[in-house]
Amino acid sequence: MGKEYERIDGRLRTFIEAQHIFFTATAPLSGDGTINLSPKGLTGSFAVLDELTVAYLDFAGSNAETVAHLRENGRITLMWCAFDGPPNIVRVHGRGEPVFRDDPRWTDLVAHFPGIDTTQHGLRAIIVVHADLIRDTCGYAVPFMTYDADRDLHAKRFAREDDESLSRYFEGKDHVGVSLDGLPGLPLPLPPTPIPVADRS
Repeated sequence: MGKEYERIDGRLRTFIEAQHIFFTATAPLSGDGTINLSPKGLTGSFAVLDELTVAYLDFAGSNAETVAHLRENGRITLMWCAFDGPPNIVRVHGRGEPVFRDDPRWTDLVAHFPGIDTTQHGLRAIIVVHADLIRDTCGYAVPFMTYDADRDLHAKRFAREDDESLSRYFEGKDHVGVSLDGLPGLPLPLPPTPIPVADRS
């Protein structure tokens, strides 16, 4: 039997933070628009900000459907599955927004991800999600699967990019600045990466 939760804490938070992968689902308002479903991984790229707010790092890629949908309507669902241990599926239905590099909240938000080197993956946005509905379901049909390690290919590909070259990379892709359905996606050119306060002279 599924259960609804008032907040993300206790065993629920422990379960979410222990998973190596989660999924995001978004859609445009248009009835014939393209629904998007994305896997998200990389250890350290997800954080619980408070009992009703979570965030994850949005890294370089060849499209930006989630960003485009959130800019248009804000609707998003996050899902975690138990691939080991007791069966469980947790969903957070809520409202999300992409926070870009030129947002005054950027520096404080990045500080919630101390376990990952954000310079290695072409970080382009931080997705912040405010939960409206938190619930779990049984997950009896989810298979047992083992986690071996994060892939290192993403870091190897994007660690060699600086802000300028990364912006050119995005501008060369058909569906980064504009979604599959023609919605505004990632703002281009990219704002420069903010300099941490400790590194300013």
